Amino acid sequence: MSLKLSVYIATSLDGFIARPDGAIDWLTAPEHTVPGEDFGYQAFIHTVDALVMGRGTYETVLAFGEWPYAKPVFVLSHTLTHIPEQLADKVQLLALSPADTVTYLAERGFQHVYLDGGKTIQGFLRAGLVDELTLSRMPILLGEGIPLFGVTGHDIRFEHLQTQAFPNGLVQSKYRRLGAS
Repeated sequence: MSLKLSVYIATSLDGFIARPDGAIDWLTAPEHTVPGEDFGYQAFIHTVDALVMGRGTYETVLAFGEWPYAKPVFVLSHTLTHIPEQLADKVQLLALSPADTVTYLAERGFQHVYLDGGKTIQGFLRAGLVDELTLSRMPILLGEGIPLFGVTGHDIRFEHLQTQAFPNGLVQSKYRRLGAS
C-alpha cells in the first residue's frame, strides 16, 4: 500500500498562495504569464491519478465556472455536506485526517495524489506525508495573504532535485522529502 503525495503550487516571493480574501488574480496577471507555457503543469497532472484539496480551495475552483479536473477529486471538509449534482461523479467529500485519507485512497488503488490548498498541504506536511514539493515562486510581494507554510512542530527535511527559471521571472524548484521513496 504505497501512495505518493505531491504538492504543485505557486507562491508569492513572501510565501503567500492567495490574498487575504483568497483571491489569486496575481497568478494570471499578464506580466506573470508566458504564451504557450504551463510551467510543467500538464506533465505533472498526467502523473497523478487523484487530487485532494480542502474546502477553501474547492470553493475557489467552483468559482472558476467550468470544472477543470478530469481526475477524481477528494475534498477534505468537516462542514460541507453536499456536492453539486453535476459534480457528483467527479468529487467526493471526506472528513478524515491526513493519515486516514492516505489509507482510504491507497485502499482504493490510487498511487499518486496531488495535494492542493494551504491548510490541506500544511496538515499533510505536519503528518510527514508529503513526498514531493514543486514550488513556483512568482516575482511579486503580496505583503499579506494566506501562507503556504505554517507551524509544523518539527523539522521536515527535503532534498533539492531541480530548479528552473522562466522568462517571466517565475522560479520553480522541485524537492523530495528525505526518507520518501
